[in-house]
Amino acid sequence: MSKGKLAKFADMEKYENVFQYPYPVVEHVPFDMQGHWRDDYFHNDNPIVLELGCGKGEYTVGLARMFPDINFIGVDIKGARMWTGATQALNEGLHNVAFLRTNIEIIERFFSPGEVQEIWLTFSDPQMKNPRKRLTSTFFMERYRKFLVDGGTVHLKTDSNFLFTYTRLMVEKNGLPMLLCTDDLYHYDNVDESTRQILSIHTYYENMWIERGLNIKYMKFRLPHDGILEETNEEIPLDDYRSYRRDKRSSLDKAK
Repeated sequence: MSKGKLAKFADMEKYENVFQYPYPVVEHVPFDMQGHWRDDYFHNDNPIVLELGCGKGEYTVGLARMFPDINFIGVDIKGARMWTGATQALNEGLHNVAFLRTNIEIIERFFSPGEVQEIWLTFSDPQMKNPRKRLTSTFFMERYRKFLVDGGTVHLKTDSNFLFTYTRLMVEKNGLPMLLCTDDLYHYDNVDESTRQILSIHTYYENMWIERGLNIKYMKFRLPHDGILEETNEEIPLDDYRSYRRDKRSSLDKAK
């Protein structure tokens, strides 16, 4: 029988690789490790990569196994899910892994300028009704600029055609350098072996969507610090299926 939520939260209170600062807490408590992740936690000078909306942490832990000389931090507000990855990392002795439980809307409070080299967004909720909640919106890109190195890389892996199309249009409108873009990742040949190995890490929900015959979409692009970012005004067809706990909840066929 799996552990209940209360037991998982009790575990994580003791985990050395978990930092819990949900919005009500961080409003009143400064995060002293901001700008000091390498010195105070990782104890090295290696690059830092974030997975935002990490869920159970499959990507965070999987990447940490592949790249022991890179530091990985999984971020999510759902502590009961995060427990899985945090527990795995401890059991495997992965010292290049940490987890931060907080609201991504305040992510810039936890990192200093230039402290992070890359961001992964793996199967984020497309937020079809609310652009400001999309993790690839200019609202969030401006937040990422505050701590991502100039020209740092943003990865998006998604089952959502809506989020994929929206993000591609946002990248094009703002002239951000696109490094790779495909709407059918596992039938796309123009990927080097190292990248394919990284992208072969599957989350629990990704496996569900692959079994349902959905194409997995992927893009990576650079985020320079200069320039004013603008939202796209193009209408995009809404996803015509329900993913895990996702519903259009609207009679509309398109959204911006």
